[in-house]
Amino acid sequence: MTREAGTWAAPVAAGPVVATVPLPGSKSQTNRALILAALSHEPSQLVAPLRSRDTELMVAGLRAVGADVDASGDDWWVRPARLQGPADVDVGNAGTVMRFLPPVAALATGPVRFDGDPRARERPLAPVVGALRDLGVEVEASDDRLPLTVHGRGWVLGGAVEIDASTSSQFVSALLLAAPRFADAVEVRHLGGRVPSGAHIDMTVAMLRSAGAIVEHVDDTTWRVEPGPLRVGRHVVEPDLSNAAAFLAAAVVTGGRVTVPGWPLRTTQAGDALRHLLPRLGATVELDEDGLTVTGPDRVLGADLDLSDVGELAPVLAAVAALADGPSTLRGIGHLRHHETDRLAALSREISALGGDVRETADGLEVHPHRLHGGRFETYEDHRLATAAAVLGLCVAGVDVVDVATTAKTLPTFVPLWQQMLTARSVEGRRG
Repeated sequence: MTREAGTWAAPVAAGPVVATVPLPGSKSQTNRALILAALSHEPSQLVAPLRSRDTELMVAGLRAVGADVDASGDDWWVRPARLQGPADVDVGNAGTVMRFLPPVAALATGPVRFDGDPRARERPLAPVVGALRDLGVEVEASDDRLPLTVHGRGWVLGGAVEIDASTSSQFVSALLLAAPRFADAVEVRHLGGRVPSGAHIDMTVAMLRSAGAIVEHVDDTTWRVEPGPLRVGRHVVEPDLSNAAAFLAAAVVTGGRVTVPGWPLRTTQAGDALRHLLPRLGATVELDEDGLTVTGPDRVLGADLDLSDVGELAPVLAAVAALADGPSTLRGIGHLRHHETDRLAALSREISALGGDVRETADGLEVHPHRLHGGRFETYEDHRLATAAAVLGLCVAGVDVVDVATTAKTLPTFVPLWQQMLTARSVEGRRG
């Protein structure tokens, strides 16, 4: 049988996977650091940033509005510069770019137009658009979505705004990141219940404070930022812990052992939750100064997992759950319907097409393991879907992943890293 062009044959593990997998920098930290550095009052150095589609789009967007970003080497340098339009910014399908840059554009002089991939035009932006208008910024946007134009005046007064960030914590982070450069204090209040992926707001607050900003976490739904100078200085980007999910899952589903070196002992990255989630699936986890090591169990357990703060881990965990010995429930992730694709519908459709039984709920997924078989796995231009498919392919022969290159969004080296992991050490006796 001839394999369809454009698909990647997910390799089957020859035995328990035993490997050490160094990972590049965090996309979330890199893009936040770029924003803060562009708004700083002195040059900044980003050490070990991630070079991927999302971060390159952020660099290009900042350059378009006048920021001086030198990303030619392993370390990146950002120097203060006057922000100005007119400019055109391509956001691709990067949530951080389409949401973080419009408040920055409000600080530029002149019009800044934003557009992106077809899927980006479907993703929600109304909370940022509405908040900027409430702060006195002129924004042209049809139905509060892309394409949109921010007419910057070189300054934003500041004040109090209320937004509904129930579909993405990025709406809160977007306003907080630019707030120190506003004329007056900014208070952002979220309406609509619990903010999803709250760990990302914690990261934003921590990085703002590290750069010298005065940030008050007033209560669970309110943040206040005082105006003042930013100084990023030398910022070392941590390894991307969310991208570690698939590699650590390889240890879980094959009964192997995988170490990710450089895992920080303390971090605000959402991916750090893997230390607590994977043991629920039967794995053993050890964290020390050398990194995080996950040892897989004899059999994968089903589990009831609340992923409301760490939704980006859901695709890989759904794949692990599909290989478990018992049913699982992934809850608190209804907001994933508004990500790079509708991740809940996509996971249900694609895993079920391989013989699994994955059902959508109002806020998540129910996974009832069945014997899986090979087949085509669509990724819908979503990097998390591609890595989830790779995990399934470790134990299921014939999984053909469509457009695995979409992993370049946050991890361009995914395929070679995956192959290196599988050839690091061959151990006989693969789990059935």
